[in-house]
Amino acid sequence: MTAATVGTIGMAPVEPDADAGLLHAWVTHPRSVFWGMQDHTVAQVREAYRVIAADPYHHAYLGRVDGEPAFLAERYDPSRRELVGLPELRTGDVGMHLLVAPTDRPVHGFTATVMRAVLQECFRPPGVRRVVVEPDVRNSRIAALNAAAGFEVLRHVRLADKVAALSVVTRDAFTASTIGGAR
Repeated sequence: MTAATVGTIGMAPVEPDADAGLLHAWVTHPRSVFWGMQDHTVAQVREAYRVIAADPYHHAYLGRVDGEPAFLAERYDPSRRELVGLPELRTGDVGMHLLVAPTDRPVHGFTATVMRAVLQECFRPPGVRRVVVEPDVRNSRIAALNAAAGFEVLRHVRLADKVAALSVVTRDAFTASTIGGAR
């Protein structure tokens, strides 16, 4: 799995009121079942992202490719959100969620390219040592993408809404990976 050149990628904070309709279409799509918002209304999606926007430890970004909305990325402090109390967490960890917009016209290498851009952004602050993810263990597609980006599964953990594959990637592992090493 290699990252391809797909266009100019940018990210800006989600604007819950303006973006709720678009995000609702993405998070309730059948391909987004692992996002955990299948039954949410537009109002519930708006409120969920208002909560994130007000949270100093959790941030959501609308990603665009060549100016067109294409993905949703979240960055969070795993010691304060999602994974509080897990012994595997370390200083310098940052959590990440990624949802690429569902499409009927897939572009080869698109998701890998988006993953690369999001991980590069996660690693931009010099104090970040690892990126932590906690995908549902049933999500084989994200497991393959995470492996290609250099993530190592530490163990399975029971979270409120799923059994997750607690996984981490260091800067060096990402840079050496198929996705991170692509230029």
